[in-house]
Amino acid sequence: MSTTATLRPVREELVRVQYAEPALVAGYANDHAGWGPTARYHHSRRHAIDQVLDGCPGGDLLDVGCGPGMMVRHLLDTRRGDFRITACDQSPAMVDAVAARAGTEVRLSVGDIQEMPFADRQFDVVLAMGVLEYTDAALALHEVARVARPGGLVVTTMLNPKSPYRLFEWGVFWPARRTLGALERAVGVPPSRRHGARRTGIVALTPRRLRELLWRAGLQPEEVIAYDVTASVPPFDRLVRRWDRSWRAHPETTIARGAKRWLGTGYLIAARRL
Repeated sequence: MSTTATLRPVREELVRVQYAEPALVAGYANDHAGWGPTARYHHSRRHAIDQVLDGCPGGDLLDVGCGPGMMVRHLLDTRRGDFRITACDQSPAMVDAVAARAGTEVRLSVGDIQEMPFADRQFDVVLAMGVLEYTDAALALHEVARVARPGGLVVTTMLNPKSPYRLFEWGVFWPARRTLGALERAVGVPPSRRHGARRTGIVALTPRRLRELLWRAGLQPEEVIAYDVTASVPPFDRLVRRWDRSWRAHPETTIARGAKRWLGTGYLIAARRL
């Protein structure tokens, strides 16, 4: 058995337990608020997606991996009547959160992006935000292509593994916190006061690799937008956010299509179903 096949159940369990409980779901939703790095990331990503959707008149829209429905609520508030929205997530707790946030205005479904409970060619727009990192991206994109109508818009997002922020976060910051936590455990520091970093199961792809997978799935990439553009790295970014709050009023300063794309902690690719 290959190493990849051996590790897959472990990764799937890591992903499953992260948002299986209502308290964890509420924490994820709360991360969208405030002024910290996570809030900036989500705010910037939403602005980038809004720009892509500006050219879309409406239709049947699927938000797969919808989480607690923050984007669903945003679309209801800003594009009411334009889209007939379906929200899908593999976590029942997440879908319950969407129901509480959006009521009966959207169709709700519990399902895995790798095997969605929808008919072929059902949607004019498919959003896959913050979900491909947690799954087999190739399988997921083939499913996305299956449920999208010919000519339909597909918007995928991905953490940028080559950005300075992610390189430092994953290569230095999180390992340092885990090491510190182990030392604190050894000297008897109470669990509630220890440092650490949970394992997430994230596998991030470069834009080049994601474009390749989109093509293979029958999706034609059209545009790449980097978001949450920043030169800071953790934990210094938290200090920066305390005094630099312009990003909420001017989210356009947090995205890039040109030379600064490499500074984006995440990126999206807009594609069309062939």
